[in-house]
Amino acid sequence: MNIKNKMKSIALLDKLTSVVNEAAKKSNNRFELWSNILDKFEIKEACEVGVWKGDFANYILSTVEGIEKYIFVDPWKTLPNWNKPLNVSNVEFEKVRNEAFEKNKIYFDKIKELRYPTKEAVKQIEDDSLDFVYIDGDHTLRGITIDLISILPKIKNGGLIGGDDFTRNIWQHTDEFDPTEVFPFAIYFAEANDLTIFTLPFDQFLIVNLDFPFKLVDLGNYASLSPSQIYNKPLN
Repeated sequence: MNIKNKMKSIALLDKLTSVVNEAAKKSNNRFELWSNILDKFEIKEACEVGVWKGDFANYILSTVEGIEKYIFVDPWKTLPNWNKPLNVSNVEFEKVRNEAFEKNKIYFDKIKELRYPTKEAVKQIEDDSLDFVYIDGDHTLRGITIDLISILPKIKNGGLIGGDDFTRNIWQHTDEFDPTEVFPFAIYFAEANDLTIFTLPFDQFLIVNLDFPFKLVDLGNYASLSPSQIYNKPLN
């Protein structure tokens, strides 16, 4: 990295740290948190992995000015290898998809639908093209691994990857479902790729795609968690 690019990266990271700190203090939920963060940056091309009923997309499109394209990545179909509560029937998924598009019909000219799992969808997204991706799909270890590895090449330098269900304990659901392992995997992913990651309130995380040494900014207070708190099943 040359000196000029290094200085730009430092300035961007300083600005982001300030914005994220302020957003974390004044936001009441994850929707407000992301809107308050993204509103301070020039977000033109965004993508959401795991759209479900379209509530997050609607909030972001209605509050963040400047978004020109918003990609829906969601197969909206029953998946044989996804053991989570929202893996409903194809009939129900069709209703869910219709609801997502109905909620966002006024933004139809900005929306591009890729009705595939992430690994297939990214084949239709140019490298280094996205300013922001929000990952809220398959929260199993397999799912978050595929999502983050597949998405990273599509993010612009300085672009952002956000995510949901960054739960402190992996047993988010009852025993018949696979555990949720967005945390701690996203932190290990950031470390492996020398990226900065913010832990945030409301079970959220933010990774910054900058050519910079690994850094963890722990605004969500995850660092103090013990292995037993993360991996043991909570007592009923």
